[in-house]
Amino acid sequence: MKVQSLTKIALMSTIICILAPISIPIPVSPVALTLATFALYLTAYILKPAQALAATGIYLLLGAVGIPVFSGYMSGISRFAAAGGGYLVGYLFLVGISSLAIHRFPTKPAFQIMGMFLGTMTTYTMGTLWMAHVINAGFWETLPMGALIYIPLDLVKIGLSCYIGRNVQKYVYRA
Repeated sequence: MKVQSLTKIALMSTIICILAPISIPIPVSPVALTLATFALYLTAYILKPAQALAATGIYLLLGAVGIPVFSGYMSGISRFAAAGGGYLVGYLFLVGISSLAIHRFPTKPAFQIMGMFLGTMTTYTMGTLWMAHVINAGFWETLPMGALIYIPLDLVKIGLSCYIGRNVQKYVYRA
């Protein structure tokens, strides 16, 4: 891997680590609103799929070993067993699916947005299934607090990341 690729991966891992802990707890769900998905959308937009997965993997590894980069400045391997653990694992799918769509259809924003939405729904499915298991509830019972409440804000995050990502991408690929 070239130094330039490693630098991009490290930079996006850093951005994820800075934005992801910023969170707002909400009373209707054990999982807070965070900027993690926004950082991941940007990562998917700016990096190629393998690089985006590497950056996300580094973020997850840093959090697992004790650096407070998860929601609410939490850390540790135990976060994967908590109610939000399925979302953390789902982040890899979110970034992988989103980045594939973005780079497969570089001139078709509608397909990029659909790919990002599909990645988000995959993450929400995994997260909601895991949350249902942890809190001992059914999937359909957990769905409103595990996914539906977050979708409107994520649509805004997707739109912003497309706008910002497209502009940043121009500069990154010129360098």
